[in-house]
Amino acid sequence: MKSIKDHEKFKASDLLVKCLEAEGVEYIFGIPGEENADMMISLLDSKIKFILTRHEQGAAFMADVYGRLTGKVGVCLATLGPGATNLATGVANANMDRSRLLAITGQKDSHLLHKESHQNMDVITMFKPITKWNWSIRNAKNIPEIVRRAFKIALSEKPGASHIELPQDIAKRSSDIPPIIPQTLFRPTANHELIRQAARIILQAKKPLLFIGNGCVREDASKSIRRFAERTGICSMNTFMAKGVIRDDQERHLRTIGIKEADHALLAMKEADVVIAVGLDLVEYSPRNWNSDLDKKIIHIDFTPAEVYSFYRPEVEIVSDIEDAVNSILEEMEQRKKRIPESSDLPRKDIPEIFKKIKKEVEKRTEEFKDDGSYPIQPEKLVIDVRGALNENDIVLSDVGAHKLWISKIYQTFVPNTCLIPNGFCSMGFALPGAIASKIAHPERDVVAMCGDAGFLMNVQELETAVRLKLPIIVIVWCDKDLGLISLKQMDEFGKTGYTRFENPEFVTLAKSFGVKGHHVKSVKEFEERLEEAKKEGESPTIIAVDVDYSRNRVLLDDNFS
Repeated sequence: MKSIKDHEKFKASDLLVKCLEAEGVEYIFGIPGEENADMMISLLDSKIKFILTRHEQGAAFMADVYGRLTGKVGVCLATLGPGATNLATGVANANMDRSRLLAITGQKDSHLLHKESHQNMDVITMFKPITKWNWSIRNAKNIPEIVRRAFKIALSEKPGASHIELPQDIAKRSSDIPPIIPQTLFRPTANHELIRQAARIILQAKKPLLFIGNGCVREDASKSIRRFAERTGICSMNTFMAKGVIRDDQERHLRTIGIKEADHALLAMKEADVVIAVGLDLVEYSPRNWNSDLDKKIIHIDFTPAEVYSFYRPEVEIVSDIEDAVNSILEEMEQRKKRIPESSDLPRKDIPEIFKKIKKEVEKRTEEFKDDGSYPIQPEKLVIDVRGALNENDIVLSDVGAHKLWISKIYQTFVPNTCLIPNGFCSMGFALPGAIASKIAHPERDVVAMCGDAGFLMNVQELETAVRLKLPIIVIVWCDKDLGLISLKQMDEFGKTGYTRFENPEFVTLAKSFGVKGHHVKSVKEFEERLEEAKKEGESPTIIAVDVDYSRNRVLLDDNFS
């Protein structure tokens, strides 16, 4: 093994790139600037592909989604000042949705940071509340340690965003410290006594429910979760971000929990006596909605301890690898059944009547508008048609707005990470740049971005990125010329709306200006036809604008979902 003095010297920006290569980075999304120029020149000689975006926010969303889909750290890059502030929204979105991300920003010479200078601001302080960890490099010899630490923290549960700042003068210095090669880590196994306690509580429960969270998607625990559900016969449901962990067509799966009282899945939660919360992040769905009386026995299974919260008080708290814990509980339950056959109903043969009723209501909601031909199109019909046009492994990304709630409830998902819905920071403008990253990560799959007409225009400039990269993504724009979810909630609380209406550009002309095909459909039949045409596009995005009848948004808040 070479000693440090035997290693060649690297320019600091070259060393940073080599450290990224050692971490397995394949893509960096971003925009060059004067203060990150050394880094850009270093990337010219790297195998890492730089994806030039049209806005730093788009770059951060791309890195976010790339991290979600690959399990790697998505990397985005910007210059100082306005470049860094533009990056912030996407970084915050990744961090709160527990997506693995590294943001790299340039900076003025380190000797100028104590005073006012052109575009200078304290980026480190700004990024602290929206990252797990961040640091400004002040010594080139520390680069390998700082990069390794940034990746290790971004990847460790619960994952999130890290941030590194590289001042311009430091980038030009040299170092003889080589990159640190990452090592494989193994998570601890579950405590046997806690496994026995959990198994006993579940076997004694009358109406247990398996509540599946985002952690099950991040660490690919779907196979073990499905096996547990099938062999125990316990009913299940998932959060927005855990769609697909259990197939939506599985008989005992009650699908996605929605918003507060207007939701059948929540009724099931309130009926349950034991809630098995697996990989659940409280930012996904507040336990106050389903445990306000503190009458649930909660079994917490996650990589990290439960967050301290008045309405989330685990009876058993298992902190370990999720798959190991779930497999161990199942094994313990089955062993108990063998020892005392009459002691438990395993697998459970009967589904509680209330759960059966809820499942029927959920399926009715999905199928009721299957043949509806009215236009403007009903939200349910739009979602059903998109689902019918895609394969199980194709990817749908939802932006944020009223359409997100319809997608979460209606879009049947069969594979994890095939329906991406931001539900932590919930930033609009997510879906279009996210679709670009999805197509880069999975070029063999069809990728559909579902956007409201407000959110679509927030990052519409990234259409040029998709055109330049020849990515045939499909963008469906739900049109109603309103901030629909905001006006819905205003009307619910105040009986009137304020400042939510707007006008749209002519979407066909807008698409044409980017050099892509654009359609503003005028019937359900035309929508179905244009969607099929878009799937056949080889190297170009397609924009499909569709007028949506949001008059039934009211049911998203009403207790009666009929």
